[in-house]
Amino acid sequence: MNSWLVYSLGFIAQLLFSGRMILQWFLSEKSKKVITPIIFWHLSLLASFLLFLYGYFRDDFAIMMGQTLTYFIYIRNLQLQGEWNRIPRFFRLFLWIFPLLIVIYGFNNNQYDAAKLFRNEAIPFWMIVLGSLGQIIFTLRFIYQWVYSERKKASSLPLGFWLLSLLGSGIIIVYAIFREDPVLLAGHGFGLIMYIRNIFIQKNEVKG
Repeated sequence: MNSWLVYSLGFIAQLLFSGRMILQWFLSEKSKKVITPIIFWHLSLLASFLLFLYGYFRDDFAIMMGQTLTYFIYIRNLQLQGEWNRIPRFFRLFLWIFPLLIVIYGFNNNQYDAAKLFRNEAIPFWMIVLGSLGQIIFTLRFIYQWVYSERKKASSLPLGFWLLSLLGSGIIIVYAIFREDPVLLAGHGFGLIMYIRNIFIQKNEVKG
């Protein structure tokens, strides 16, 4: 696949991720409290779908791993908000099995194997570890959010979500600089501003 098409996939995914955050940020500023609109999860799922493809075409295990882990949490939040069943059944089934289909296709066509995922000639091992660490922390924010929402029986974005976002994003930015990846750098660099602002909004909300 042409590199410009691959980068286009990545940038579209990051624009969707940034768009959901801008919308969430705008609505939170307007309401003077952190809120989670339904469209946030729709955009999250679509962006995750595209970024998973981007990671696949870039042969970047750190990106694929991060998206696989959060992908199903986006689906769960749509379920918690009562939106998942509104999606046609065929698309729901496809979205459930999509990551598995990509992995099976890759292995069956010898595009990569388990060893290659961790020993990529284009990416030093220490860089894969760094990128994976950032993705794990960045992913933990949604695991934390998922557990929190399950306990509250409602989809929400707690303070811990923003703190983990800030830490994970910072590490990924360092990874992106070494990797010379403009998609990750642009997406996470912009995200830092909104994570910090949401932390302040939520702290003020608690004080109020």
